[in-house]
Formats: sequence, structure tokens, C-alpha cells
Amino acid sequence: MDYGKAIRVGRSARGLTQTELAERTSIGPSELSLIESGKRQPTVKVLGQISDALQIPLHLLLASEPKDLKERESEPEINELAKDLLRLLVSTDNQQKLPLKG
Repeated sequence: MDYGKAIRVGRSARGLTQTELAERTSIGPSELSLIESGKRQPTVKVLGQISDALQIPLHLLLASEPKDLKERESEPEINELAKDLLRLLVSTDNQQKLPLKG
């Protein structure tokens, strides 16, 4: 499973760089880069830390992208849809936490 896209979208929605997200977890920026690029699979522990740092429910990072969406939409459109969904889901649960940037 490719968690990289979900992490990138979550990080982008929070307005964080890879370095800033890495500082909030136990992994380094280079490790985070490898995870985001799909070259390394994160452990459940690391996914939990990333989820906590982004203040995103873990199940959102674990959700896979529907196959038909990949075939119909371009990469930028998918990223924008994912950001919009993330804003909607997180804003209702975490209004007092980190503000979303967009």
C-alpha cells in the first residue's frame, strides 16, 4: 500500500514541510521523503506518529484511493479533492487544533 500520497496531502493541508513534520515525529526528513515517495513502507508506529503530528485520524492515512478515480482524474485534481475532503473531515473534529492552510 502507498501511504506516501496520503501523508503528502495531509502535510500539505497542514502547511508543513517534510522537515517540520519529521521534527514532530521520531523519524528524520530523509526517512519521511522515502516514505512519501513510496520507496519505504512505514511501520504502524510511524504511521501513528505521523497521524498524531498531522492531527488526522489514522484511518484516513490507511484509506486507499479508489481505482476508478485514478483513471478519471489527473494528479493535481486528486490532490485538491483529497485536501478538500481532509479539511472537511478534520475541521469537524479538530476545530481548536492546528489550523489548515490551503
